[in-house]
Amino acid sequence: MSSLKTDRRGCPVTPHRRSLGLLCAASLSAFAGVPAAQAQALKPTADNKAFVSYAQPVIAFTHATIVDGTGGKRRRDQTLVSDHGRITAMGPTGKLRLPDGATVIDATGKTLLPGFVMLHQHMFYPVGEGAYSEMSYSFPRLYLAGGVTTMRTGGSMEPYSDLNIRDAISRGDIVGPDMDVTGPYLNGAGLPIFVPAMHTLTGPDDAERTVNYWSDEGATSFKAYMNITHAELQTAIDTAHKRGHKVTGHLCSVTYQEAADLGIDNIEHGFFLPTDFVKDKKPDTCPSTGDLRQSLAGLDVQSKEVKAFLKDLIDHHVAITSTLPVFESTVQGRPEAPSGALDMLAPAVREQYEATWKKIQSHGESVGNYKKLAGLEKQFVEAGGQLLAGTDPTGYGGVVPGFAEKREVELLVEDAGFNFPEAVKIATYNGAQFLGRADDVGSLAVGKRSDILVIDGDASRDPTAIEHMPLVFKNGIGYNTQAIFDAMKQDVGLH
Repeated sequence: MSSLKTDRRGCPVTPHRRSLGLLCAASLSAFAGVPAAQAQALKPTADNKAFVSYAQPVIAFTHATIVDGTGGKRRRDQTLVSDHGRITAMGPTGKLRLPDGATVIDATGKTLLPGFVMLHQHMFYPVGEGAYSEMSYSFPRLYLAGGVTTMRTGGSMEPYSDLNIRDAISRGDIVGPDMDVTGPYLNGAGLPIFVPAMHTLTGPDDAERTVNYWSDEGATSFKAYMNITHAELQTAIDTAHKRGHKVTGHLCSVTYQEAADLGIDNIEHGFFLPTDFVKDKKPDTCPSTGDLRQSLAGLDVQSKEVKAFLKDLIDHHVAITSTLPVFESTVQGRPEAPSGALDMLAPAVREQYEATWKKIQSHGESVGNYKKLAGLEKQFVEAGGQLLAGTDPTGYGGVVPGFAEKREVELLVEDAGFNFPEAVKIATYNGAQFLGRADDVGSLAVGKRSDILVIDGDASRDPTAIEHMPLVFKNGIGYNTQAIFDAMKQDVGLH
């Protein structure tokens, strides 16, 4: 596979660089030639000096293969023009006139994708004993380096941190994705795993108060958690909807179908956690982990019962978020997190992860059941359901921003059975549509924001090529992903 060549300063090398005055990480201090509108979003911060490779107002990618995020087939030998952060032209190379003075990037042998729109990300990471540390420094940068240009946090441990990070990114003080911030978890009494950072609801009135308080503070989404009651969930949904916000859920005490009847908008974790099929399940009570596993292990995904279950979710317009990387980490015989991801972990956190991963190889879940439930995500889509994508960097670790997003797309192809353009649509356009932002982001089209991922190789033929992503453009600004990874080594688990 070809890769983007750089000189000894880390500046991208193209045949046009000298004549076009390419800006790179070594020469950004003056921001010469950057228009006022773009300069406001590209402040001369340490991040921008270290990580930005392209800041010219007009950039033309030529000879690219484009997978545009709509689910359609790839288009070869294409030109895409970005002008002041917007896509202004797309078409066959040679038939499209390039604007005068455009910085030209020869994308021969490369694939362009839309920036990922991921809907189950977190700003915290598991550090052991039920504790989760806020990664306010490393995670925004790593998410961007992994191709995430827009994201929703799927639950918050430190909501004020998340809100302030969102605003800092919006101001251009730090680099990272646009963030839709979910308030603190809405969870009832009886969480089986002690998580000291999590509030316990005392009833429907508390659910209403919590949603209203965090809406006033700036949260724009909410997430129900495992032990919420029907009454608490109904109140949370009604209150959030009155405020114009959506509610998702990591459910257990309330089944998927019960939540759909209550009006929930979204359910997390694909079909790995529905308690709908647990025999003799008690209302408002989480069944044991063993009972849940047994119900899913014996599930016939082609049965009338399952088809009726999927239809009910679809009829209620409930979107489902796929988070395959966190479930893959629990399965015997699956690969360890990539070495690049492990390099991001603080030494003690890495040691803890590797020890647990070794135990999983003999005591983890069966690969057959994992693949069956992953395949149910495709069955849901084929029946007319809306599937979203996320990663969920929790579990026992190893699901690391910057790497897990690419793995989610790979697993949608490898294990769920989608083709590559379909998987890209799930990870881009579907998320943008759910967030109400599809007119602006989520696909490569004229008029939309220039959120563009540059992949070395033909990812539609070899989805693992997605792991080789030297550049991520957000709002027309090109970020050097390796520079970000180099700067974040051993930071995850620390800050």
